Amino acid sequence: MATAYERYNLHTTPEKFFIEACDEGADAVLAIDRVSNEMTLTGKKDVPPSAVTKPICGIMGTIRLVAGMYLIVITRKRNVGSLLGHAVWKAVDFDVVSYKKTVLHLSEIQSQENKTFLSMINNVLTTDGFYFCTDFDLTHTLQRLANTSPDFQEMSLFERADQRFVWNGNLLRELAGQPELHKFAIPVVHGFIVMKPCRINGKIFEWILISRRSCFRAGVRYYVRGIDSEGHAANFVETEQIVLYEGAKASFVQTRGSMPFYWSQRPNLKYKPKPIISKTMSHLDGFQRHFDSQLLIYGKQTILNLVRGRFLLFIKWQIDALKRVTRPSEYSFSGESEGLREASGAGLCQDGYWHEQCYIAFDFHKECSHMRWDRLQILVDTVAETQDEYNYFMVNSEGKTVAQQRGVFRSNCMDCLDRTNVIQSLLARRSLQSQLQRMGVLNVGQRIEEQAEFEKIYKNAWADNANACAVQYAGTGALKTDFTRTGKRTRWGLLMDGWNSMIRYYKNNFSDGVRQDSIDLFLGNFAVDESDGPTPLRVQKDWKFLTLPIIMLVAFSMCIVCLLMAGDTWTETLAYVMFWGAASAITATIILFNGQDFVDAPKLVHKEKMD
Repeated sequence: MATAYERYNLHTTPEKFFIEACDEGADAVLAIDRVSNEMTLTGKKDVPPSAVTKPICGIMGTIRLVAGMYLIVITRKRNVGSLLGHAVWKAVDFDVVSYKKTVLHLSEIQSQENKTFLSMINNVLTTDGFYFCTDFDLTHTLQRLANTSPDFQEMSLFERADQRFVWNGNLLRELAGQPELHKFAIPVVHGFIVMKPCRINGKIFEWILISRRSCFRAGVRYYVRGIDSEGHAANFVETEQIVLYEGAKASFVQTRGSMPFYWSQRPNLKYKPKPIISKTMSHLDGFQRHFDSQLLIYGKQTILNLVRGRFLLFIKWQIDALKRVTRPSEYSFSGESEGLREASGAGLCQDGYWHEQCYIAFDFHKECSHMRWDRLQILVDTVAETQDEYNYFMVNSEGKTVAQQRGVFRSNCMDCLDRTNVIQSLLARRSLQSQLQRMGVLNVGQRIEEQAEFEKIYKNAWADNANACAVQYAGTGALKTDFTRTGKRTRWGLLMDGWNSMIRYYKNNFSDGVRQDSIDLFLGNFAVDESDGPTPLRVQKDWKFLTLPIIMLVAFSMCIVCLLMAGDTWTETLAYVMFWGAASAITATIILFNGQDFVDAPKLVHKEKMD
């Protein structure tokens, strides 16, 4: 396999950037002309002695902003662990360097817009969870890597990477067009990786958890829901659990993603905005396109739908509309799962028909209400036979493949965060139980739950995974992590969930527009035009945005003042309080009625918008 360079020096002159590969025996230097933007491969002899030099850890790529091109480099990394002998790194710090030596050529407005775009790029870069490896492909599961051709093995890391999970793919587009530069192109994934050496029965094994967040239809909680026209689901995450022991290796893969049809849930100041189903898009086409790709990549699919009861009806209403265009012979009905089982003529079990286990509706909140978290075992037991059928990927110590995973569980709740993570951790534990027994780590009759030291590592890692995915999508840590960490729900956990819910409300309504714009800019869904024309950032807010909140604040303040400074009579005081209170209430009602005008909405124009 062609690897990427691991160590670099960045040499800067007024005319060029020289990025020197510092690996042993390497003489390659990537030269970037700061005027023409041309990239060429040269040698160390061409680096001027006068250049300003600093060490860097890798190249994220380049991006065009108002002032021109910028180079983004990784300046600090932290070792996460070793995967099959390959060092895995977490990118910790970045630097965004302008090709231009000055921004004096910009007008005052352009300069301000350029600063805003720069802050957006840094907004994404400072979101925790960027990982890379220079000599191993982190974008693929162990099973996918094991089932590749010799030609695939000879490709560069960038060429062979699964583009769904390459978050700097847009930034590397200049390097991508020149194969001789591919050793400088490091695919960076976004998500969560933890690697832990563990001990059970005196036997040491490596336990690894990798969550890869898709860069297709990426975004924040309320501004990106459902699927796009190509079938890419919002907040799609592939999670792989890996075990390595004495040359043997095993992995178990699960996925999560937004409910796969066209729906939205735009923030409007309400705590939970009403989900809206598109009336103009072909839901069946999108649904089938999504699962066609999932079947091709992962094999059989079982959907675990964890939404509340009213959203089960919401889904069923939608799928009932699809029923009219699906051949009756392809239906299979059974209880509350009939809705989605009617949805696709392709079927999610690869044979054109829905089987009993292809769609399972489990109303998480209803089943586990009043702290009855033991009822989650009902779902685990329900899918146990299917999980055994799907199996997992395993290679023995002699290098022989002894098991292949033939299907995945695709879990979703509304956000595909908190409830989804709880269920995934339970299914992963069940798979791990079988893997460790087969490897000889666990003795016959032993249970993972009985291994206190490992259980603590396992639960904390899955809770950390939940937090990472939640911060990247919703802006706060996950809910229900007390159950994931301890195996039970606690009062303190409920209080922390309430606090995180409040923070989510604020961010979803008043800062997620900028976060969504930042992600779209970073991923190339919006491209900055270097011309003198106005950018979408110049869109002015409606007069209501400032006027009504000020009126409400003044009216509420006057109401408090009237209460504290009573008039000559109680009737006079009451009249003032009622007047200002009514003014405050009426203004608040108007604001709530026009809620979408007061939230922080994205300003940049996407390449594709959902109705």
